Amino acid sequence: MRRQCIKVPRKKGEPARRILLGLEILDNSLKIGSDETFLYLPLSREPDTGKLEGLPEGSELTFFDFEPLEKKPVPEDILGFTPAYEVIGDIALLEDEKLDAKTALKIADALLKTQPNIKSVVKPLTPVIGEFRVREFEVIAGEHRTETIHREYGCRYKVDLSRAYFTPRLSTERSRILSWIKEGDTVVDMFAGVGPYSILLAKSKKPSRVVAIDKNPEAVRYLNENISLNSAKNIEAIEGDAREEAKRFAGTADHVIMNLPHNAYEFLDSAVLLTKQGGIIHYYGITPEDDLFESSIELIRKAAEKAGRKVEVLEKRVVRSYAPHQYNICIEAKIL
Repeated sequence: MRRQCIKVPRKKGEPARRILLGLEILDNSLKIGSDETFLYLPLSREPDTGKLEGLPEGSELTFFDFEPLEKKPVPEDILGFTPAYEVIGDIALLEDEKLDAKTALKIADALLKTQPNIKSVVKPLTPVIGEFRVREFEVIAGEHRTETIHREYGCRYKVDLSRAYFTPRLSTERSRILSWIKEGDTVVDMFAGVGPYSILLAKSKKPSRVVAIDKNPEAVRYLNENISLNSAKNIEAIEGDAREEAKRFAGTADHVIMNLPHNAYEFLDSAVLLTKQGGIIHYYGITPEDDLFESSIELIRKAAEKAGRKVEVLEKRVVRSYAPHQYNICIEAKIL
């Protein structure tokens, strides 16, 4: 298929490709052509020559015979609809607990056929329940296991989904918290789980100390494995109740992470106790759309006042939609 294209020296192909993507004129339905010296980037339409001035030196407009790019099948091609699932490591987690067995198996087969990175497909049998925030699962297809290693921002997290809670949906949020941390800070993660917040922070080498607490012994077992897996040095894993551990570390934290959105309010007194003068609490909650922040801010204020301290709200934001008319929110509150 002969098409107009940009001819560019091979070593400068990637910068040129990015520019054409930004101009929205790169034709992704065709394979990029090449010879020993040049790459040939297919164009979807006649370019405005004035906009091509930013291309790397040696680039020129020409023609080339391209091959069509073979489209890889996706689950929608087999199913006729878009399935709801998330991928944790090499496990696909179907999101609808009410799926009937026939539909679940159909989705699982489509995922395994089209997504080579997926080795197991599971379906939750319960919501997140109990003291340790876990779910029961059924393996629908593929390898019969719920343990995997999930990769995120250069970190690896080993987790068994049936023994400790983990979601990849907060990866951007975890990175955002990292941006709050300064060199030499002390961070206390009150509900650390297998370590997705704590290990990311520790590996950044910004904080001088990360204290990662969780009550679930299985989560702490995986947390310790993940500390070794990621060669994180400045982190301490503690199995225990965050309320009791707060007494040990009272007044030491520059940052307190409270990622227990359904119940974090129950631990606010302990979070205030942990926080040094001017330290910041990162408070997570699940709130209705008609009261996203104010009730939570009031709870933080009351906990601070009880300890004779004041609160300055630095930031409040919606993290994600959680359920109809309900949102997962985060409030950054400085304790004075």
